[in-house]
Amino acid sequence: MPQNFIGCDREQVLLMPPSLREWLPQNHLARFVLGAVEEMDLASFYAAYRADGHGRAAHEPSMMVGLLVYAYARGQRSSRRIEQACIEDIAYRVIAANQLPDHTTIARFRQRHEDAIAGLFSDVLRLCADAGLGGVGLVAVDGTKVHADASQHANRDYEQIAREILEQADAVDAEEDERLGDRRGDELPPELATSTGRRAWFREAKRQLDERRAAEAMPIPKARPQRLKESKRRLEDELFAETRANEAYLAYRARRVGRNGRRLGPSTVPKPYTPPETPAGKINVTDLDSRNVKTSRGYMQGYNAQAVCNEQQIVIAAEGNADSPDFGHLQPMITATQRELRDAGISAPLEVVVADYWHHVQMDELALQDITLLIPPDAGKRQGTRPGWTGGRYDFMRRVLATDIGAAYRKRKVMIEPVFANTKFNRRIARFARRGRSACRSEWRLITATHNLLKLHKHQLALPAA
Repeated sequence: MPQNFIGCDREQVLLMPPSLREWLPQNHLARFVLGAVEEMDLASFYAAYRADGHGRAAHEPSMMVGLLVYAYARGQRSSRRIEQACIEDIAYRVIAANQLPDHTTIARFRQRHEDAIAGLFSDVLRLCADAGLGGVGLVAVDGTKVHADASQHANRDYEQIAREILEQADAVDAEEDERLGDRRGDELPPELATSTGRRAWFREAKRQLDERRAAEAMPIPKARPQRLKESKRRLEDELFAETRANEAYLAYRARRVGRNGRRLGPSTVPKPYTPPETPAGKINVTDLDSRNVKTSRGYMQGYNAQAVCNEQQIVIAAEGNADSPDFGHLQPMITATQRELRDAGISAPLEVVVADYWHHVQMDELALQDITLLIPPDAGKRQGTRPGWTGGRYDFMRRVLATDIGAAYRKRKVMIEPVFANTKFNRRIARFARRGRSACRSEWRLITATHNLLKLHKHQLALPAA
């Protein structure tokens, strides 16, 4: 009796065209992503195309959005790998409707719709809220460092940049020789610092310059010569801002009137200060917006990715910056959370916020909004209290943390840190695939949006069958 095997005839022709959806099980993530995309508001994507139908036909935006969302949910961000998966992976083929967008099309779609892709975060959060996962009674705020698409070895100072520019060309363009042009809008107000020290004025001037660059959201040039020129210009802008801050500081001190309105004595005359002839500091010539940020394992070239999570580990706010410390980002993240909740139609107010970075002014302002803050004044690794951190609000917070209400702080680690761990290690997203502050913010919001989508998919799978 011959052996009994199931037939394997690769030459068999299908008599009827197959349905791609039938190739996937009903509870497959790809089916869930397609359903979620149908619930999203994609008007901003469609608005970027001509309404008269002229020009070369483009891929359907809803298909491209579904393709990107599914790829990021699977931890796949390379446009070339996504193109390859559209050939080899049945789930990708189902989402792409058996079409084959090439890697250039995928990359350009991601660049062209940068802001719209960032807006997908709100759409996914709305879906989570509709499923009962949008609770905000207790939220946790934290940040994690994510590698930039750049190396630490690409940091250059002003002289190195200028030397490389001169090596590439006989003379610097007239635009690069231009100094202090009208296009610079970083004039300082007459009083900009909360302290009378010159360094405080310099820090504020640098902060204002950084905020202006963030608002401009200039893309990082692709060609290295253009990146070098932009790096040189930015270092010059920083020196210009420092010089203007020093002039404003001297004018402020010349009036001899302090912040309290009292007359300053002759002993408070500021010391002489001479700005350097060439800009100080370094800038990364690969990703100009990235910084050398400090982590628990040393320094790395990257960004500080901030997130706010609830008890269901749903990210309800996601922003990014290039600052090494988390200090100073408590209130901005709470403000971003309130904006996201409004956009998602969640009317419940924030009640308790747990965090691990302390900021006097921001904590006072948030307390005025009836938000309970649980932030320990002592570092977790420190034995005992910090020197000088006693009395007043420090001891008050220690007493609060010792109460039943303060016990909620113990949930911080299990609320937000697993989100970062899952993203970096399980999903293998520890480095941004794009360059520039705005591009990385858009990517971070897409990363966290797909995290929420995976949580929502798991939640629906756990529901009992109707």
